[in-house]
Amino acid sequence: MPGYTTRMHTVRLGGHDYRIRALSDLQQFADPTRCAQRAGISSALWSLFGQVWPSGRVLAEAMSSFDIRGKRILELGCGLGLSSLVLTQRGADVVASDHHPLAESFLAYNAGLNDLPAVTYRDLPWAIPDDSLGRFDLIIGSDILYERDHAAQIAAVMQRHAHPDAELLVTDPGRGNSGPFTRAMVAQGYAVTEQRSRFNEKDVAPFRGRLLSYRRGTPMAHPPQALQ
Repeated sequence: MPGYTTRMHTVRLGGHDYRIRALSDLQQFADPTRCAQRAGISSALWSLFGQVWPSGRVLAEAMSSFDIRGKRILELGCGLGLSSLVLTQRGADVVASDHHPLAESFLAYNAGLNDLPAVTYRDLPWAIPDDSLGRFDLIIGSDILYERDHAAQIAAVMQRHAHPDAELLVTDPGRGNSGPFTRAMVAQGYAVTEQRSRFNEKDVAPFRGRLLSYRRGTPMAHPPQALQ
């Protein structure tokens, strides 16, 4: 037994059904070799990677129709990797990344469940530079601004790994850290486009959830469709 329990979800994205193995609930925890502890992941945060979150669904739905031609794509904090799975199904050049010790194995399992090729995965703590990762045309992340220091860390990731004309696409459920992050991105020459989005069936307008696009120069003219 691995020390935790799982459940299966069927998630419909872009007209396709994806089978997803996730943790059973938020009470799951297992760190017998203290890998998570060494990575700075507390028992309270350990199970968060293994859930199907509304922010992840919104980003994955956006990726089902996003223009990916000729783009090298990086997913930050991929968790179960919904967006990376959708992009792989579409034949994109995508690298999924996270820092949870089980993210890679769950991603590989879910790719197999859906008869997809293996998704390239990198362990990527945002505060530690990785010169071997290279640069990307599109960087994406769902609910990655949930702690105060993440704004500065992800802004630094963009400096290290974004091409000059790259785009960053982030889903944000309405947390307060997007403001400092946007200011940091503006300082790098990015402009932001915001699309308010319904993150679940109970949301009513005006929606708190947002799909944020950061681009240098002209913001995207036709934002991808999120959950309606």
